[in-house]
Amino acid sequence: MKKIFIIFYLIIVNSYLFSQNYTYKSPSRDGIGKIYLGREISKIMGHQGVEWLERNSREIEEKPLKVIKNLNLKSSDIVADFGSGSGYFTRLIAPKCSLVYAIDIQKEMHEINNSILKKDNINNVKFILGENKETNLPKNKIDLLIMVDVYHELEFPYEIMSNIYNILKQNGKVIFVEYKGEDKKLMIKPLHKMTLNQIIIEIRNVGFKFEKNIESLPRQHMLIFSKS
Repeated sequence: MKKIFIIFYLIIVNSYLFSQNYTYKSPSRDGIGKIYLGREISKIMGHQGVEWLERNSREIEEKPLKVIKNLNLKSSDIVADFGSGSGYFTRLIAPKCSLVYAIDIQKEMHEINNSILKKDNINNVKFILGENKETNLPKNKIDLLIMVDVYHELEFPYEIMSNIYNILKQNGKVIFVEYKGEDKKLMIKPLHKMTLNQIIIEIRNVGFKFEKNIESLPRQHMLIFSKS
C-alpha cells in the first residue's frame, strides 16, 4: 500500500513539475503566447511554406551540405529527421546511412516528401506521424536525431525532448540547427531564431549533455548534444 502511495505521489509531483515549465502571455505577432524558460514559442510553418524549404538559394544561404558533412554519418547509422517537412534534409541524409525516420506532424508534408523521394528513387525512409507531446519513434533504434529550424516551433518542447531522450540509443546524439538569434541583421522573424545560450539552457533542462558548437554555418547555429 505504501509503495502504491509513493508511486501515486511521484506521478502527481511530476505532473506538477511539467506544468511549471510553461507560463503564458498575450501572443506576439508570430508567437503562441506560451513561454518556456524565458522564450516565447513561435507559430509553426505550415505545408503552404514548402517553396521556402525547397528554394534554390538554400545551399548558397545556409550550406546544408556542410551540415551533412559535419554529421559524420556511418552507413550503419539509423537517423531521425525530426520535422522533416518536404524532405530537403531527408534526401541528403538517406544515401549516407542505413535508415531514415522522417517525422512530421503534418500529413501534407509527408505526402510532399514521399512524392519527391519516389522520383529520386530513395527507398530507405520510413514515415512517422508525430504528435505534440510524443515523437512516436521506436525506442533504442536511433543513433542520431537532427532538427533543422524546427525546435523553436515545438508547442511542448520539454515533453518532446524528454521523449527523445528516452527513445535514443544510450550513446545517441541530437543535432540542432537554428537561425542565430544574436544576428540582428538576419532577416528571419525574431521568434524563428534562437541564441546559443537559450538552446543550451533548454536542451540541458531534460538531461542532454552539450558536446559541441559547430560554427561554420553562415546563418545558423549547429549544436551537438549527447544522451550519455
